[in-house]
Amino acid sequence: MEITIFDKSGRPKAYIADDDENSLYTWRGKAVAYLVDDKIYGWKGKHLGWFVDGILYDLRGYRIGFLRETCPVSTYSEPSKYSKYSKYSKYSRYSPHSRVSLNSSNSAEDLLEFLTSNACGM
Repeated sequence: MEITIFDKSGRPKAYIADDDENSLYTWRGKAVAYLVDDKIYGWKGKHLGWFVDGILYDLRGYRIGFLRETCPVSTYSEPSKYSKYSKYSKYSRYSPHSRVSLNSSNSAEDLLEFLTSNACGM
C-alpha cells in the first residue's frame, strides 16, 4: 500500500512506494529519495532528514512533510498518480548527520525541493 506525503498546506506532493527500498516518489512518478530506518536519503546518497512518527523532518529538525494522520491542516484529495519511471541506480550512502532535536515548527523549505535536492535526473 502506497503512503501519501502531504506538505504543510495539506497538498499531496509525494508518496512512499510499497517496494523493498521504501522509495519516495514525486506525484509525477520519479523516484527521488528513500528511507533507511528513520533516515531519509536522496537518490545520490546524501542524508536529507528523518521520518519519525508520520512526520518528515529536515536536517535542522523542522517539520517538512506529513502523513494524512499527522498533517496539522485539512488535506486535499489525491489526484491520479503518473506511472512510475524506471529508477536510477542508487549511489552509496553518505554518513548520516547526528539527529537534532525535532521541532514542532514547520520548515520554510518546500517539500518537493527538499525531496528532489539530491535526486538523479532532476
